[in-house]
Amino acid sequence: MDEWTYNLDRGVQIDVIYTDFEKALDKVPHQGLISKLKAYNFNSELLRWIQGFLCNRKQRVVVSGNYSDWYRVQSGIPQGSILGPFLFLIYINDLTSVTRDTECRIYLYADDAKIYRNILLMWKMYSFCKGLLTGLLNGVMNGYYP
Repeated sequence: MDEWTYNLDRGVQIDVIYTDFEKALDKVPHQGLISKLKAYNFNSELLRWIQGFLCNRKQRVVVSGNYSDWYRVQSGIPQGSILGPFLFLIYINDLTSVTRDTECRIYLYADDAKIYRNILLMWKMYSFCKGLLTGLLNGVMNGYYP
């Protein structure tokens, strides 16, 4: 954020795309997260522990004293847990690859992302928005992000 203040003080335009992955913790697929943890070389004992934390959970709903059947939970990270935000950040950590070959920067915090770029030439603003949004949409459509 210091970079934003510095550039704004110099009169540089900054374009920002704010995102909020609505109910993102509920949508993280367990197997996708486990695959990413394996790719980051988490040891097998820790992987089994995290898998036990996430998988094989069941839930049901109670309305006016009536209970639904139990259903297996296949996605989501338990909210209110200390481990939850950490696991979510690991899951979306590769979101930064969307901006890798651009002049953009990205800030990740919990389920929010701020993608920004300093705009020195107006014509670059249009190609920035088009390319960045295309990359984000492709990632969402292909199931990489919740």
